[in-house]
Amino acid sequence: MSEALMLAAALTANLVGAGLFALSMDVHWEQARPGTAYPVRMARVLRVLGAACLLVSLGLCLRVDHVSMASLVWFMALAGAALAVTFTLSWRPRWLAPLVAWIPARPATTSR
Repeated sequence: MSEALMLAAALTANLVGAGLFALSMDVHWEQARPGTAYPVRMARVLRVLGAACLLVSLGLCLRVDHVSMASLVWFMALAGAALAVTFTLSWRPRWLAPLVAWIPARPATTSR
């Protein structure tokens, strides 16, 4: 795999990881999938998957460059991904919904 493809995959993994971390919070879940129940048990799964994506991204960066440059590229990509997810949540939060499309949508119950 070429270096450019590995860096693109690392950036994508960073973005997906940051998005999964954001969607593991009930507030952001409601923004991305309004009207669906927040699966509390899935929060841990989303966090583990987010961490796995970030580790994959780090591994890909380490394959492309030496350790000092790879860690710098990974950290800057992490900051960029966090910023992109933040802007997405404030502008078009439903764009993050495809990250959790594999979780069945159940209607939210309102308790009054």
